[in-house]
Amino acid sequence: MLQASLWENRMLSDKMQQALNQQINEELSSGYIYLGMSAEADRIGLPGFSNWFKRQYQEELEHADRFFNYILERNGSVDLRPIGQPELAEETPLSLFEKSLKHERHITVCISRLKDLAKGESDHATDVFLEWFVREQVEEESNAQNVIDQLRLVGDNANGLFLIDRELATRTTSPAE
Repeated sequence: MLQASLWENRMLSDKMQQALNQQINEELSSGYIYLGMSAEADRIGLPGFSNWFKRQYQEELEHADRFFNYILERNGSVDLRPIGQPELAEETPLSLFEKSLKHERHITVCISRLKDLAKGESDHATDVFLEWFVREQVEEESNAQNVIDQLRLVGDNANGLFLIDRELATRTTSPAE
């Protein structure tokens, strides 16, 4: 009897498993969006912006991997779903970061819904697992907003844009904690 209850404690509910699989899709879609943004920034001649978005792409893949591994650790089944094409047109540096912030706010809502579901199902392990993502989303939104603020400050000043591009070129990808 004790072994059966230990096994049950390691399993996710169907509803939680579906929601976590959806979040894998959200994270992979985020990566795809940022990869498209990297290409667009490169196209308009801003290698620093391209670097920033490429690092963001890599970070989103790490996030998807965290969800992937967590589902497996809880004896769940991973269900990979199709990813839509990013919607990018003739973009400006500002429009790229405004889209980035809007997208990060969407992901914050997704994470909040997962937290609500975990609490509603008394899934304490998943609730604790999601805490890292809550903190990460605060950082993600802040980073995008900071660049937006800088871009608005420099306006059409090419020298200011050049300096922001140089700063964004220094971003490296650090392993997620």
